[in-house]
Amino acid sequence: MKRSYLIKPVLDDVYPVIDYGKGVYLFDMDGKKYLDAASGAVTANIGHGEPEIIEAMNQQARRVSFVYRSQFTSEAAESLAKKIADMTPGDLNWSFFVNSGSEATETAMKIAIQYWQEKGIQTKTKVLSRWVSYHGITLGALSMSGHTGRRARFVPLLEDFPVINPPYCYRCPYQLEAPSCQYACARELETAIQRIGADKIAAFIAEPVIGAAGGAIAPPEDYFKVIKQICDTHEILFIADEVMTGSGRTGEMLACTHWEITPDIVTLGKGMGAGYAPIAAAVASEKVMEPILAGTKQVMSGHTLSANPQSCAIALAVLEYIEKNKIMSQVESKGVYFKQQLEKMQSQFEFIGDIRGKGLMLGIEFVADRGTKKPYPRQALITQKMVALAKEKGLIVYPAGSGIDGVNGDSIMIAPPLTITEKEIDELIALLNETFTAFAQDFSCMAGGS
Repeated sequence: MKRSYLIKPVLDDVYPVIDYGKGVYLFDMDGKKYLDAASGAVTANIGHGEPEIIEAMNQQARRVSFVYRSQFTSEAAESLAKKIADMTPGDLNWSFFVNSGSEATETAMKIAIQYWQEKGIQTKTKVLSRWVSYHGITLGALSMSGHTGRRARFVPLLEDFPVINPPYCYRCPYQLEAPSCQYACARELETAIQRIGADKIAAFIAEPVIGAAGGAIAPPEDYFKVIKQICDTHEILFIADEVMTGSGRTGEMLACTHWEITPDIVTLGKGMGAGYAPIAAAVASEKVMEPILAGTKQVMSGHTLSANPQSCAIALAVLEYIEKNKIMSQVESKGVYFKQQLEKMQSQFEFIGDIRGKGLMLGIEFVADRGTKKPYPRQALITQKMVALAKEKGLIVYPAGSGIDGVNGDSIMIAPPLTITEKEIDELIALLNETFTAFAQDFSCMAGGS
């Protein structure tokens, strides 16, 4: 093979070269078919190669593909901002368009801090978060992330923003059960605020369903109501990181809607452009924008390609496609069916410890001993081996962190395009069954963590 000049995730690994995609499938240059059960990185929400989106790309490219946001606006950007305002709850009306989820969460952090500055409060500069969380790889976003593995190299450069435990019911740090626990993990926020001082805290950020760091950890029913109440009581903004969960992944435009809360700021990405263009957004409420409008009238953030008309036109076409085809209304029933099939497999394979998630964002945690929930030893690299086995079978699944310490634990996420059919779900389950069977045979020596 010719030398590669591309910096890939693992420099000396060999990656199949994808030729084209169609629906839930990808095809490499050798003709091998892969069922994309991860939507890439929980991104390709409407599948690959959708003709309507390709046509929207071409139409915008024939008009203009780039203008600089400090000089011009565009019809595409204005229309996309209006569409998001219409599709999100409450008064989440102001969109700042960027190019990635990391940029979106970092922009949300900056807007939150600036909100208090515009109100004459200079001390509120911290943005608290949870352990077992991931908000992006840029330094500000990584400071908010409680993903120990991704923080490790850069700790001297990062802020200590993660302060509380996640709502990880499978491995509750209190060894309690919801709701009788009275959401002790949420009430940790109250203690953290008292220790740090509400006068120093601008916002609290959380993923409605924890993705890469936790393998689709969904909260118990009233968890976010407790969080939001604590934030409101102490005059702290609540930022919902919906980069992974938004744009229909759980069956609603925002996953927060399931728990009847509206954030002050929300971030969108991934499924917003569905992989057809790099685009994300920080969406702020009227409440947050009001003092900025009355003050400097500028949000101190931005990138060369922010509000790029080509990307905006594509994201608008994606959201219109989702609306027109009533994609979100189908997610819950597909997710219920899919989870039922996974639960049947759980009785067959002892190493499946937990099945969790919301809508079509589901996670499977693997354990060496189901009774004690003992994880496999870290050096066994179970997640990596499971992902590789699946790929051999023609199935793409998403590797995720796990374990309350963020170090010891293995899980994968399964988040296929929202357009997947029941027949394709059955195919996915069959391929997953083959993967787990191969794992049981090849790695049976690891049973019991030996």
